[in-house]
Amino acid sequence: MEYRLLGLSGLRISTICLGTARFGIAPVEADATKLVQRALDLGINFIDTANSYGNQTRFDREGVPKAEQRKSAEELVGDALRGGHRHDVIIASKVQEKVGEGPNDGGPAGGGLTRKHIMEQVEQTLRRLQTDYIDIYYMHHVDPTTPLDQTMRTFEDLVRQGKVRYIALSNFPAWKMMEALWVSDRLALNPPVCMEMRYNLLDRGIEHEILPACQQYGLSITAWSPIAGGLFAGPEIRSREYIGRRRIQRWEGPAFSETDTLIAERFDECCEQWGVPYVEAGLAWLLSRPTVACAIIGAEDIAELEAAIPAAESKLDAEQLATLDQIAPPPPRPFF
Repeated sequence: MEYRLLGLSGLRISTICLGTARFGIAPVEADATKLVQRALDLGINFIDTANSYGNQTRFDREGVPKAEQRKSAEELVGDALRGGHRHDVIIASKVQEKVGEGPNDGGPAGGGLTRKHIMEQVEQTLRRLQTDYIDIYYMHHVDPTTPLDQTMRTFEDLVRQGKVRYIALSNFPAWKMMEALWVSDRLALNPPVCMEMRYNLLDRGIEHEILPACQQYGLSITAWSPIAGGLFAGPEIRSREYIGRRRIQRWEGPAFSETDTLIAERFDECCEQWGVPYVEAGLAWLLSRPTVACAIIGAEDIAELEAAIPAAESKLDAEQLATLDQIAPPPPRPFF
């Protein structure tokens, strides 16, 4: 396993991070601990979760318990690490998304990064994870109704209390990331150490502004959806029912667009020509990108987890990387 520095934190994290958004569904509760333990055995020391993962209706599938009958992803991670593994692992969690029906329960309309919401949610996250500190605590999304300096001061208080080690951002536009850095500098607060963003061979929009800004100011990218929801995992995986957009219950359209599928087929041809497994090639391309510290994989079972591990030390040559760049180039830069 390869380990990389996470921003300016001094922490070294595994380049493969275990994502837990669908814990309790795939893997089901009985298999979640086995998956976590196998990840540790393989050298993974970074686990990504959130207070809104696992037991929400958006993840429901046929054949698994309904949301109200499932433990949260944080609880399953806490159960898996119980018994002495906690200090071997860097745990990341998040706050901002909707966790209830109350007016201050967070979500896209705002309120999820208020002092009230954060202070309440961090205590629940600590209880579910069965720990007294969170290594990396993300602002999961921008809160459109809460001033960022209020949020940053609250996160600073959590660091000073020892409940959070490092703060981070997730799904922020570049200008809002820069505001967070400016606020932290102006108020002498701990700055964010990384930015979690959707990034893969298909989704390359962050290359225009976010990646250069992270490179300039020392933040790492922790990349979610690194193989585009299974798009770059090979034709067998793409034929599954719950893949791509269909992993979220509310999505009723196709898992992938026709253009997505054509790109994936060209990617498959390259992998077969080179003799490189699909997942390994997709992750190796991602891990070759500047500022990327890790790929957050949502493995549904141990076989999928093990298939991702070789990418941690796999290196595509310059010609192969250039070929993949041509298959799915980044979108045109907006004209200013």
